[in-house]
Amino acid sequence: MTAENALKKHASGNALYLRTPILDGKDSTAKRQEIADYFNFTFERYESLFEVLKSDQGFYQKSIPLRHPLIFYFGHTATFFVNKMLLAGLIDKRINPKFESMFAVGVDEMSWDDLNDEHYDWPAVEEVKAYRQQVKTMINKVIQKAPLKLPIDWDNPWWAILMGIEHEQIHLETSSVLIRQQQLEWIKTHPKWQPFTKSSAAPQNSLVTIPAGKVSIGKDYADTTYGWDNEYGQHEAEIDNFQASKFLVSNQEFLAFVENDGYQTDSYWQPEGLEWRQFTQAEHPTFWLKTKQGWQLRLMTECIAMPWDWPVDVNYHEAKAFCEWKAKQTGESVRLPTEDEWYRLYDHAGVEEIAEEQAAANIHLDYAASSCPVNEFKHGDLFDVVGNVWQWVETPTYPFDGFKVHPIYDDFTTPTFDGRHNLIKGGSWISCGNETRRTARYAFRRHFFQHAGFRYVVSDAEVEEHGSNYETDSMLSQYAEFHYGDSYFDVPNFPQTLASLAVEQMGEHKKGKALDIGCAVGRASFELAKHFDHVTGVDFSARLINLGVQMAQQGVVRYTITDEGELVHYEERRLDQLGLDKVAEKVEFMQGDACNLKSIYTGYDLILAANLIDRLYKPAQFLKTIHERLNSGGMLLLASPYTWLEAHTEPAQWLGGFKKDGESFTTLDGLKALLEPHFDLVRGPESVPFVIRETSRKFQHTLSEVTVWKRKT
Repeated sequence: MTAENALKKHASGNALYLRTPILDGKDSTAKRQEIADYFNFTFERYESLFEVLKSDQGFYQKSIPLRHPLIFYFGHTATFFVNKMLLAGLIDKRINPKFESMFAVGVDEMSWDDLNDEHYDWPAVEEVKAYRQQVKTMINKVIQKAPLKLPIDWDNPWWAILMGIEHEQIHLETSSVLIRQQQLEWIKTHPKWQPFTKSSAAPQNSLVTIPAGKVSIGKDYADTTYGWDNEYGQHEAEIDNFQASKFLVSNQEFLAFVENDGYQTDSYWQPEGLEWRQFTQAEHPTFWLKTKQGWQLRLMTECIAMPWDWPVDVNYHEAKAFCEWKAKQTGESVRLPTEDEWYRLYDHAGVEEIAEEQAAANIHLDYAASSCPVNEFKHGDLFDVVGNVWQWVETPTYPFDGFKVHPIYDDFTTPTFDGRHNLIKGGSWISCGNETRRTARYAFRRHFFQHAGFRYVVSDAEVEEHGSNYETDSMLSQYAEFHYGDSYFDVPNFPQTLASLAVEQMGEHKKGKALDIGCAVGRASFELAKHFDHVTGVDFSARLINLGVQMAQQGVVRYTITDEGELVHYEERRLDQLGLDKVAEKVEFMQGDACNLKSIYTGYDLILAANLIDRLYKPAQFLKTIHERLNSGGMLLLASPYTWLEAHTEPAQWLGGFKKDGESFTTLDGLKALLEPHFDLVRGPESVPFVIRETSRKFQHTLSEVTVWKRKT
């Protein structure tokens, strides 16, 4: 039975597009068939998209300078299957190494003026078609014969097959945009890709009040449907009531902005949007054509008289400028919704996941290959909460709490955590599979076009900014991993070990204030705060302190650590995972010089100086006065590998590690000489190991000598 025959039919007689499958169950044979149907139908539908090209020449003419020609995208999705299935261990050899290199990596529009003139010796269309058939045959054999254990979660090798299918769904849409941007002389109409024909006068837009409520977002790792990595984790928010436009902004509504000199008035445009508009010299939406017969609209395969009641297709910059214009016209706080507010719309409207029957929205290619009137599909008090066109939101994409990178596609999302990729929500007429689900999170650069429009909201609530960038500085990342990351070679976490040792030594002694001097990124400070009323972390490096501050304020740090060469792993570490979230309010971080501390740093019951003294320019100066910072009977814990280096400390300032009066003089000898007038040595010396990870295969194993000193009464 072919995939086409396996589908239900809707009223127009066309086949319903298969939905993304549920990935659990007890019948593996039935699940194999379901996945095979889903794969074959998606694979064949994708190929049918390229049938709208009149000739092979259309494959090689770039639609826009910033992207590869369509021949790349025709081969790319097949290559993706091969590359990911190799990584997952489902296959052990390539089909065509040359193609699987050539078609591997696409072009991300870094900027609208980032032209790519590199020449590629693209293969013939027939060669790529033959290659796709080889890949198709290989995948069907794997689906038939590979061991299958249900459920299929993202640790299951079969996840790579679903990843390939959903990846092809994405490129079904992005390739359709490129075809829409291709010159019409290379395009023809096609019976499988017919647009809507319905159009009439555009409805008057109005505002609908959305009551306050809570939104909960984030996919559980045990969820039984496929998801991209950015969907997983948890995020909750309380949303104040706001108003939202009943309809998506139509071509008619946007025309008023165009005719009111919206594209000529700089004050409506944000700096980035203004640069884009000036560079492109845009005067109206990209898909609008001004002809002798009046305004026309470019669809994927043809131009038609402007359907004024269809949603306008624009990028973020244009949508944002319209909102600024609208705010000036109305005197109200008009803007795009945030991602959280879009989810509030979704929940308020009672939208449900698309089931097997024909969708109650212009989505999943259930109706036609274009947008439709904005008043065609009602969702509660609103229209087109999902479907028709994607909806730009104010929110740049960011990781949810608990986000993890999938090991076989580590660069799907993380490159977009740069504050420059805004989320689009709700899907469009051609969005299929995972793209249609509530949890879907897709983001594009703000000048990008993606069958996307918008609705606006009226709200005085400030738009929340979410931190998303991963720390990539190698030194900071090493410190973050050293403090908050994994333990290696069964060596316990060093800052945690020192904090525990200090607390143990204090016994029943008062635990009021503690000073963590040389705190770096702060793990020991948080550990001490479990036992002390207040902890101050001080470090000379503002860069290190900032990570500690971020952890205290946000409860999370994200960073990359080197795997090998240019390859990295993406890590997220959270205070709640370490059992430290309840004590963050008791910790403060300050920048300071241990050799010249301000007078405010006094009255402590414990001072911890971990791996500090051999990094100070005048360690003796620090130690001679440190007793003044401690309460009577207070404890001083010193830890150091005694790695004296001229880069940090002039040899004349070293505490030990040299000959004195003809005898070896150790750092411990120097410590005793400096500290014994005011301290008793109550513990140590003892060696405490620590491991610093440099790469996946290179580690530094070091012993730090620990001594504990009690201030004399």
